[in-house]
Amino acid sequence: MANKDFYEVLGVEKGASDEEIKKAFRKLAIKYHPDKNKGDKEAEERFKEINEAYQVLSDPQKREQYDRFGSTDFGAGGAGAGAGFGGFDFSDMGGFGDIFGDIFGGGFGFGGSSSSSRKNGPQRGADIEYTINLTFEEAVFGVDKEISITRNETCETCHGTGAKQGTSPVTCSKCHGTGQIRTQKQTPFGAFISTTTCDKCGGKGTIIEEPCTTCKGKGYVRKNRKISIKIPAGVDTGNVMPLRGQGEHGVNGGSPGDLYIRINVAPSRVFKRKGNDIYIDTHINMAKAALGTEIKVPSVDGDVKITVPKGTQSGTLLRLKGKGVPRVNSSSRGDQYVNVIVDIPKSLNKEQEEALKMFLKASGEAVGEQDEGFFSKFKHKKK
Repeated sequence: MANKDFYEVLGVEKGASDEEIKKAFRKLAIKYHPDKNKGDKEAEERFKEINEAYQVLSDPQKREQYDRFGSTDFGAGGAGAGAGFGGFDFSDMGGFGDIFGDIFGGGFGFGGSSSSSRKNGPQRGADIEYTINLTFEEAVFGVDKEISITRNETCETCHGTGAKQGTSPVTCSKCHGTGQIRTQKQTPFGAFISTTTCDKCGGKGTIIEEPCTTCKGKGYVRKNRKISIKIPAGVDTGNVMPLRGQGEHGVNGGSPGDLYIRINVAPSRVFKRKGNDIYIDTHINMAKAALGTEIKVPSVDGDVKITVPKGTQSGTLLRLKGKGVPRVNSSSRGDQYVNVIVDIPKSLNKEQEEALKMFLKASGEAVGEQDEGFFSKFKHKKK
């Protein structure tokens, strides 16, 4: 190793930052780790090289001396070629032990270091999701609702300890309250420590000798609760309302989860909603569209009179300002749009026919007269 380039071993440039060196080492250490390459002598030697290179380049003083003299001989107190893993500390590598734990199973540490998480600490309760169905009008104006949910709640008899009244959980004699069992193994590379969940207490660190008669030692009970909800005006399908602390209970003193109310709104037979605006269709005959008229149209607030101007064409949108859906948590509202559809009669009585003929005559057109084609009109203009 004395003649090898440590930067080349880790696959980084000479001017690499500490973070780049650390990242490169982590990647290579995982790849060539002995537990992942059992019986592979070449991988074993490669792992030693990677370790030695990192011990030098991760230490500012050793790296400076190496950069100046290009030597791996740093004296008796340095990391010589046979340094191996003696005293190597992974605790400053940002959860590096967790990476090995994910790969090789259980906890993993070097020289007494371990990073397995304990299961007897506070754990937040799970969230609950509930879908509530509303009518179109309830969504527009808001409504008070009462829902019923079933959730885990802290046992009132034992206050969540799981132990019978007058008793308390006792510290596990096998793991001594840690919830973990640590096993140390000596290898050619140093001391490897694996951490596993205690099989006696299940990782809790305590054992309940006399379980609570209400919750049977679980510390929680299943209960049905009625919860009052105030739905604000203007909600729509897909909206979600969070109710903090109304979810499942926490474990070991952890905070409760949240309840999420998912909104589903039934469509209206009359109105169509687009954002905060409302649309409706209204039909009028062609005479009223031509002469103009005043009509009543429905709105979410009740019937409203609206003026149809003379000459209104089919498809015209007439606006009713502020008659739409309220904006959530706001005093403003959207608008309502009336889509005017002009009806052309499919059949006429004699009086209607005569009236239309008179209209054509007054317009200077003969009954049954065909419009000239485009090219015919074009020829007349050229003459």
